[in-house]
Amino acid sequence: MSRRRALGAGALALALMSSGCVAGTSGSTSGGQADDQPFEGEVEFWTINLKKNFGAYIDGLIAQYQKEHPKVTVKWVDVPGQDIATKLLAAVASGDVPDAVNIASSDLGRFTPSLAPLDELLKPADLADFQPNLIDSLRVAGKLYAVPWYNGGAPVGIYRKSVVSKAGFDEKAPPKTYAEALALADKVYAETKVYGSNDVPGVNAASVLRYYGVELLSADKKTATFNTPEVAKLLDTFKASYDKHGIAPGSISKDVRNYPQTLENGQIAMAASASAATLVNVEKNAPDVYKDLLVTEPVQTRTGGYLLLAQQTVAIPKASRHQRAAAEFVKFFTNGANQLAFCKLVPIYPSTISSTKDAFFADITGDSPTDVARRLIVKGLPKLEYVPLGTAKDAELGEALSEEIRAFLQGSKSAKEALDAAEKQWNDALA
Repeated sequence: MSRRRALGAGALALALMSSGCVAGTSGSTSGGQADDQPFEGEVEFWTINLKKNFGAYIDGLIAQYQKEHPKVTVKWVDVPGQDIATKLLAAVASGDVPDAVNIASSDLGRFTPSLAPLDELLKPADLADFQPNLIDSLRVAGKLYAVPWYNGGAPVGIYRKSVVSKAGFDEKAPPKTYAEALALADKVYAETKVYGSNDVPGVNAASVLRYYGVELLSADKKTATFNTPEVAKLLDTFKASYDKHGIAPGSISKDVRNYPQTLENGQIAMAASASAATLVNVEKNAPDVYKDLLVTEPVQTRTGGYLLLAQQTVAIPKASRHQRAAAEFVKFFTNGANQLAFCKLVPIYPSTISSTKDAFFADITGDSPTDVARRLIVKGLPKLEYVPLGTAKDAELGEALSEEIRAFLQGSKSAKEALDAAEKQWNDALA
């Protein structure tokens, strides 16, 4: 994998995890219904932080589209990741919006009231190539407000062979649940004095609870529902593993991108559900560790799926006066051929089924950890479950729950006190 690809993967991984800092959105609209023509006029298109590394790719797509549609002009605006939510919020408030915009799925909840339902602009045949599990999760009350673009792929399990083998790890039967993974992590530390993992609370504590089948919100999305005796007992199992060093001490760090104990520095033994981007960093920074890695299926949800934390999407603001023209461009921009071309530039994964049929994904050879991961990820794409909270404050709520679990693991609160505090923060935020 080239250095360019590695750097690009980092940038896109950051984009996938990014969330804006401004809550709320305006429902204002200029009433810009689709009075335009699909192949005429100017389409202003916003992306997130792509010009530096992928400008030639985007410019090439735009040039191709304009050549095929000479009456259309596409104005491309690339926005830094940290600014996209603020800039789009301001655009919505003013009514001067882009006609098509790249939005991280974690930000969709806050902007949905300001987006045009795409079912009215795209035909079912236009949407048929998208993975059903990825596009269906973008519907709200039955209406589609964005189409999926790329994602970071299914998670994988990553294990240091020389360490976990001393605890009886069987690569043909890796942990299927977090409970099994934590039991293995505890045994690893007992046998080797190497910390187990950073999986709990992880980058998203809410997603960890979802792996256990915990319902987080009421149906009307106004009340937290995770504060139960059963979840308190679950947190107690996390604390027991933390005290046994199955969960590494640094896993309570708020800086989830810079844990003190990592696979790279050889201080943890495993990651039961990790982004494959982890492999890029280990290969680059710790080649000896990389050679020792076994890659397996990750832990699974109770329905046998894998949780996708975020995906990149493309949407059309309700206030756009060029919705039909924008919809045609979005259909072209996100089609299977163009997603495949993007995936060949950087290790991301497509939302389109046809892209995965190409030899680039269908005929992956080699036995390196990255090769094995790519095969598992492609195989796992149909099993991805993207289940956002679906509120305007998803990131805020997730961090509040994570912070309380960190406090519990440190021993400053009981499980009940942590859940009480997180529940109050969620209910206050959603009131």
